[in-house]
Amino acid sequence: MAKKLNVFNRKNKRGKMNSENESTEELNEENVAKETTQKEEVSNEEIQEEPQKSELELAQDAAAAANDKYLRLYSEFDNFRKRTAKEKLDIIKSASEDVIKNMLPIVDDFQRAMTHNAEVQDPESLKQGFELIYNKLLKSLEAKGLTPIEAQGEVFNADIHEAITNIPAPSEDMKGKIVDVVEQGYYLGEKIIRFPKVVVGQ
Repeated sequence: MAKKLNVFNRKNKRGKMNSENESTEELNEENVAKETTQKEEVSNEEIQEEPQKSELELAQDAAAAANDKYLRLYSEFDNFRKRTAKEKLDIIKSASEDVIKNMLPIVDDFQRAMTHNAEVQDPESLKQGFELIYNKLLKSLEAKGLTPIEAQGEVFNADIHEAITNIPAPSEDMKGKIVDVVEQGYYLGEKIIRFPKVVVGQ
């Protein structure tokens, strides 16, 4: 009889423990469910509290972005323009420097000729000295692309020649042609940098 009571008590204890465990699990599940529901409610409230942007605000944001992009592009273009202008100026300076360096030996020749001419009495030697310096100067300029415009005896062309006066032609075949060149014209490459001033026969 005592054994039966002990077994019964044990069963009752186990039943109570199982029921207690089940109750605890149910409570835990209910608490988790409540917490989850509360979190969802809070997140929904936060979402509802976030204001929706109006069309005006969206348009203002788009305009601000476009203005920022424009300012950046303008700044980049301004920097490019300044850099290009500086590079162009540097090219002009370096080109001028190159031409001047080529002219310096000719300046030296003129100085030596003037010193020599003070002691020379022969006009022929003076003439030869000036011709040598002139030819040296002309070759130096031709090396830089300078070419004289041949005008003497050519048919007058208003696109190339600049007529300063007309005179009676010395012969029939010189009518409409250039009788005399008052000032020599020059090409630099393919561009006319100075038009020849000429006298045309009529």
